[in-house]
Amino acid sequence: MKLDTINWKILTCLQQNARQSNTEIARKVGVTSPAVAERIRKMEDAGVIEGYHAKVSHSETEHQLKAIITLRAFMGRLKPFLETVKNFDEVVNCYRITGNENIVMEVVLKNQKHLEKFIDKLITYGETRTHIVLSNVVENNPIIKRLPA
Repeated sequence: MKLDTINWKILTCLQQNARQSNTEIARKVGVTSPAVAERIRKMEDAGVIEGYHAKVSHSETEHQLKAIITLRAFMGRLKPFLETVKNFDEVVNCYRITGNENIVMEVVLKNQKHLEKFIDKLITYGETRTHIVLSNVVENNPIIKRLPA
């Protein structure tokens, strides 16, 4: 799907607040509310818009720790890990990556003891490195259209 300037403006609005009305978006981008609705539907159908999600505070849900954990899988343990990781409630994001490590996970945990138990599950699959997140510097930055350099 070709994204024109108006589609990019609509995407920017939705990334800032997906709950705003089509009327609000229409005012911001300079088209009618039905035109916004139609463009959104077309972007959803084309897979440009993959879904809408609530942003939930990990600390307000009794998860006092957020961590980034990398895993360097043992020989023959990557594929079993890739199936198992989908069942770990602690994992909010998991990426298969290039480099020395195979996996990067973003996890939320109740406390240090929970972290210790979670790492104990992981070490059967490979060598881990854990980084405790102190704060978010950039989070869910919108994807914007970049002009060619």
